[in-house]
Amino acid sequence: MIPARYEASRFPGKLMKDLAGKTVITRTYENAVATKLFTEVYVVTDSEIIYNEIINNGGKAIMSIAEHECGSDRIAEAVEHIDCDIVVNVQGDEPDVHQEALASLLAVFDTDVNQQIDLASIMHQITDLEEINNFNNVKVIVDTNNFALYFSRSPIPFAREKSTAKYYKHQGIYAFRKHAILGFTKLPMQYLEASEKIECLRYLEYNKTIKMVETQHVSIGIDTPDDLVKANKKWGK
Repeated sequence: MIPARYEASRFPGKLMKDLAGKTVITRTYENAVATKLFTEVYVVTDSEIIYNEIINNGGKAIMSIAEHECGSDRIAEAVEHIDCDIVVNVQGDEPDVHQEALASLLAVFDTDVNQQIDLASIMHQITDLEEINNFNNVKVIVDTNNFALYFSRSPIPFAREKSTAKYYKHQGIYAFRKHAILGFTKLPMQYLEASEKIECLRYLEYNKTIKMVETQHVSIGIDTPDDLVKANKKWGK
């Protein structure tokens, strides 16, 4: 599932911007399909512009019925009556979909025989100070088993001794058990999520388990016009 809103406070209409000859949302959709990891791939949107863009390019899209504050709520509505076990959320502004990273993400559920993992997500280590301090980059800290402890737009952990600190950037891709994402919609937003504007904090606030998978693949998310320039350079335009 690829949740897609047309409006975005930091970069309005970004999903319909040109990325190497195709729109950002079409690139994301086609790259998700190309991994061949999923039985179905859908864009889930409240925008007729995005819906028509996907349908007119031979893709599959679902129009949201209700108004939603976050992508998880939008996906939950879409999958409620779909027969599936695991639902993957690929952000519409993350066109650099990577097959190996996604395969590693899905693999955590194969060994989770007791179904202790509610959802899983991806992270990669960052060392550049500007990237660490950029509030557009969500950082995550984990325990010794790579379960998420906290997510923040601030640099975490605080480096009292800089040589000991490691920083991990959270990439906007999640894999959920279906019951976990359906349950998410019934949980009221709490103050941490409201403060940071990071929806996965709601899971932590309600004691859900998030398994983080480290990858070496560094994807480019389209949060700002500068990100789009970088993505076009990477894609050879």
